[in-house]
Amino acid sequence: MVTNFLQKYQLQNHQLLLPKKQFVTYALYALIALAFLHYLLFYPTPTSEKAVVVAQVREEVAAPVSDPVNARQQLPPPPAPQQGDEALRNPQAEDEVPGPAPPPCDYSDGEWVPDARPPLYNGTSCGTIKDGQNCMAHGRPDTGYLYWRWRPRRCDLPAFSPEAFLLWLRNRHLAFVGDSLARNQAESLLCLLASRSPPELAYRDGSDEGRFRRFVFREFNATVSVFWSPFLVKADEKAERHGVRHNNVFLDAFDERWMSWLGALDAAVLSVGHWFLIPGVYHDGGLVVACHDCADLNHTETDFFGVYKDAVRRTLAEVARRHGVGGGGAGREMVVAMTTFSPAHFEGDWDKAGACPRKRPYRAGEKGLGYTESEMRKTVVEAVRDAAADADAAGSGLRFAALDVTTLANLRPDGHPGPYMHKDPFAGGGDVGETRVQNDCVHWCMPGPVDTFNEILLQTILR
Repeated sequence: MVTNFLQKYQLQNHQLLLPKKQFVTYALYALIALAFLHYLLFYPTPTSEKAVVVAQVREEVAAPVSDPVNARQQLPPPPAPQQGDEALRNPQAEDEVPGPAPPPCDYSDGEWVPDARPPLYNGTSCGTIKDGQNCMAHGRPDTGYLYWRWRPRRCDLPAFSPEAFLLWLRNRHLAFVGDSLARNQAESLLCLLASRSPPELAYRDGSDEGRFRRFVFREFNATVSVFWSPFLVKADEKAERHGVRHNNVFLDAFDERWMSWLGALDAAVLSVGHWFLIPGVYHDGGLVVACHDCADLNHTETDFFGVYKDAVRRTLAEVARRHGVGGGGAGREMVVAMTTFSPAHFEGDWDKAGACPRKRPYRAGEKGLGYTESEMRKTVVEAVRDAAADADAAGSGLRFAALDVTTLANLRPDGHPGPYMHKDPFAGGGDVGETRVQNDCVHWCMPGPVDTFNEILLQTILR
């Protein structure tokens, strides 16, 4: 029925039908016209008023960054990443293919900036502070030296994390080897870690200062040892010879008091320097080859720089040799870090109150390194660099690193105990400026700048 209707309709209107090609053409024209009308009705062209508004918004957005220097001065520095900042991570980054690792951070170039965060410990909360560095307990009246942090110029130095260090130290043995500044750094680390887990003293030698000590963190099965060795090589300290007291240093022999422990260590931090400035007689191959500051002895006079370089390089080479031969063989992982020279800040007599009187850090560029400090630092940096290259080439699993703290330490004349190496040094009254008391302008108050040494150590071993 429907078919008949359509046939009849076609027959009745065949006179009105257009040819097929013309019908298609006109239909297309009609569709184009309808589409254009729809666009005009629903997508109008922006008016000039809207264009002005957009331009004004763009100007307002661009205005704050038109002067990038002023913009940086108005904004506070970005906070250091803290543990638990998972929400700040980029979720897509976990699926990305990692690129080449960034170069190690250069911690030697930076400045001290104010930091309101309190230290992780104080003079009463940590029991391993050597009495001479416990400035808070000894009554130092100013506390400004506690509120500074080191900010490298081209990278970040995160705040010390006791949890991260202890997790790395789990089932490991770390040793500090060297002079009293090595001990200063070791005690700083013990106090930092004690804020999370208290250490137990497992061994102490019979010396008054406990030059050889071993601490354990039971919760982590972790060990930290302190070995006294102010030259790293064998020496008779302040030995009397022909009625004169000098250090006798044997450049061709090693200090087995710590070297014999290498096979049991997973990491070692070496730190020496100041004892090489003291008068000494130097032995090599069974002969006296030279001496320093020894006019009263009939030996060839030399400066201490060459001897210091010789002792450092021979020690690092022997560590590498023993690691490969008697320390578990190639492939056993071990970190050997060496702390660069830490300058003293005496500005007056050692027995006057004004020996190191400053109350704030030097600003960047205000205090350059002296020749001695520069040469001592250079010796360590170059020796470690060469030892690291040899170890990498050998694939021994031994990693050498320099803890380059010379510059940051040089800028902290306020961080030493000064007269407060003793409790209440001016309790007797009188003019503080003239009272004759012993001053310490070499070691560091705890807490104090030495804690930054261990911030760098943590980042070095985690690298």
